[in-house]
Formats: sequence, structure tokens, C-alpha cells
Amino acid sequence: MPQPPDTPLRVVLADDHYLVREGARQLLELDGQVLVVASVEDAERLMAAVDEHRPDVVVTDIRMPPTHTLEGVAAAHRLRERHPALGVVVLSNHADPDYALELFKDGMTGLAYLLKDRVGDRSQLLAAVRAVAKGDSVIDPVVVEGLVHRRARQEASPLSRLTERERHVIEGMAAGRSNAAIAAHLHLSVSAVEKNVNSIFSKLGLTDEPAVHRRVAAVLAFLAHPPS
Repeated sequence: MPQPPDTPLRVVLADDHYLVREGARQLLELDGQVLVVASVEDAERLMAAVDEHRPDVVVTDIRMPPTHTLEGVAAAHRLRERHPALGVVVLSNHADPDYALELFKDGMTGLAYLLKDRVGDRSQLLAAVRAVAKGDSVIDPVVVEGLVHRRARQEASPLSRLTERERHVIEGMAAGRSNAAIAAHLHLSVSAVEKNVNSIFSKLGLTDEPAVHRRVAAVLAFLAHPPS
């Protein structure tokens, strides 16, 4: 939801480990850009806290009581049904791409999947919170790498039609980098990156759609599709 320029983002934290919650809270609130309005230990309390406080973003562990399976992902889907503009950052110990695909199965708008060790990196955690608050999507680069390499081994994968350079570009796209940031990372010109992006869209059969999330869709649209 739109925010006045100096208004801190309002966040609800959910994790069954108090120290993780407290550490994340302290990191996020360090410079006044974020206000943690509630900190809870399970999915049901998370649902209640969001209904009560109407935050801009939820940061939740993927596994919480009672079953310690995919409560965070299930809660994200339920919350987005109730509050479509809510941003959700799911923190996970699992780099397995299937967990990320489960989160993004109904769309990518305002969702992020980060490995839990990002809690210790304030800049990455804060960047993800800001991104989902704007409706953007973020996938942990380690998970993206796993997605790319897994499908690269499948002969019939659409990824097999991409060049090595295009694979590097699509990793940067899914990691949330702009064309300029990808260009700097790969030591290319911005125009060269733009050409690679257009080639990726063409090879994956992605037509022109509303532009906000097409960059991440370029990864997930074919990674989530079974090989022919």
C-alpha cells in the first residue's frame, strides 16, 4: 500500500524462536525505516496479528507450530486472500526450489523467499521488505541457482535454449536486480543486458504483460512448468 515518504513500514514478525524474532526486530528497526507492530510465535497468532494491526509486510518463518512443515507458506496464501496488498517475506532454511515454487504457485506479486541466514544481513532483509511492500518479488539467489541448474540438466527444458550469458542474466532478474545492476555484476553494457532480457522472453514464449512482475515470471513461468 502507498506510504508517505517518511512513514516507516509496519511489519509483523512470526517465528517460533524468540531470539530469531528479537534479532530480526532489532535489525529492521535500527534506523526508523521499519516499525515492528507485533511479534508472534505461530501461524494462528500471525493471522490474528495481521487482522488487528493491518501491517504493510509480514516476515515469517516457513516452519512453525503445530506441525513444523509449511505453516509460513500456508499462512502467506491465507493472508493474501484476506489482505491482497500485504507483502510477505518467507524465511526458510531450505534451498530446495520446490519450497519456493510452492510459495509462488498462485502468483508472485508482493512475495519473497529468502534463506534464513539472510536475517543476519540487514541490507538484504530490509531490501526484501521494501520490495514486497511495493508489490515486487524476490527469490534468494541460492534458490535461483538451484532452479537454473536443476532445469539445465533436463534436455527438454526451455532453459536448454538459453545461452550461458542469458542464464546469468535470468539469475540476476530473479534475484531482483535491475538491468543496470545486472550489467554491473556481469561487466556488460545496459543495452547488452536489455538484448539478453528480450531474447529470454522470446525463447520462453512470454508475451507482453503488465510489466511489474514479468522479470520474475521469466524464471518461474518455465521453472515451474514440467518438461515436455
